[in-house]
Amino acid sequence: MSGQKFGVAGATALVIGHCAGMLDLVALPVWVGALVERFGFSPQQSGTLATLFLLGAVAASMFTAARFNGLNQKVLTVGGFAVTAAIFLYASTQTSFSTLAIAHLAAGVSVGTALSMVHGVMGQSVNPHRLFAIAGMALGLFAIILLAAVPQLLILRGGPVLFQVFSGIMAVAAVVAALFFRNPTSITEHEKKPFNRVIWLTILGISIMTFNQAMVFSFVEVIGKSRGFEAAHVLGVLIALGFVNFLFPAPLATFLQNRVSAPLVTQIGPAVQAVLAILVTSATAFQIWAPAAAVFVAVQIFTHTFVFGLLSQLDPTGRAAAATPAMLMIGAALGPIVGGVLGENLGFGALGVAAVLVAASSITCFTLARSAGAALKVKTA
Repeated sequence: MSGQKFGVAGATALVIGHCAGMLDLVALPVWVGALVERFGFSPQQSGTLATLFLLGAVAASMFTAARFNGLNQKVLTVGGFAVTAAIFLYASTQTSFSTLAIAHLAAGVSVGTALSMVHGVMGQSVNPHRLFAIAGMALGLFAIILLAAVPQLLILRGGPVLFQVFSGIMAVAAVVAALFFRNPTSITEHEKKPFNRVIWLTILGISIMTFNQAMVFSFVEVIGKSRGFEAAHVLGVLIALGFVNFLFPAPLATFLQNRVSAPLVTQIGPAVQAVLAILVTSATAFQIWAPAAAVFVAVQIFTHTFVFGLLSQLDPTGRAAAATPAMLMIGAALGPIVGGVLGENLGFGALGVAAVLVAASSITCFTLARSAGAALKVKTA
């Protein structure tokens, strides 16, 4: 695959930016859990705050991705992470729902801008699939540290420490980007070409899949405790989840890159996710619930690695890759609040039923994309 080389330092800046920007993917359980337990918000209110953060990121990503080729990616990356750090630091001093709602929305806008630049540049690398897989491994290691440390810090120092930690993460990303982030040197001439049906269906499919991810995963900690599992055991599962994410999905995706069809992976991923969602939301035995919860995120990381590589091939300009935060978070934005409404009114078992229906929609999109891709190859052969 043709692409640009950014060197070890440049690639490291992209990976760190990915981890900071994808904070919600690994932090939603402790994020929502802290808002419920430490700030006294209802599950629906807590889900709404997370949704506002994600909606802000979606809006920023949609706006900047379409203009990616004409922007200074480094300036927006550094500025986006720096502003997010300041907002989270301010949020740590607040307790009212309305103030935190505004802060979550503003933080989402700034981090979405930075993350779009990171993913767009990743999409123009020599091997986007491999670089995104490496970033996925780093995200798994990041999750191990985060999910082990934050609950303990919350016990010791209370709710505000959640946002203080988030602020520190964003500040580190801003500094690293300022030092090592490199803009791509050239952009392909096809930048104004509209996305074809294959790209749009793939984007829709992964967006729906991430809706499922957020709807269920946001409440993993809450579900575990509601089942009567000991808090220490639930925490252990979250830590194990981080180890699973670090050790398995990204290395496996790298190994299988040229051995398994990416469209096939996109069809299988949502089905596996649905089965795990049923187990996470309905299992009453810890021996069943724990393994399903521990591997739940790994399915998303594995599938999305193939989607990222596929989109980078379909659109060499980097615009589709730059839209990654939007395509992920437009689904994830609705997940926490829908999960909160279903859990609060119908019980968490309803999340499993909803997950099956949502997975069917995602599989349909990926199947149509695969068919459209095959038809396109026939036409252009």
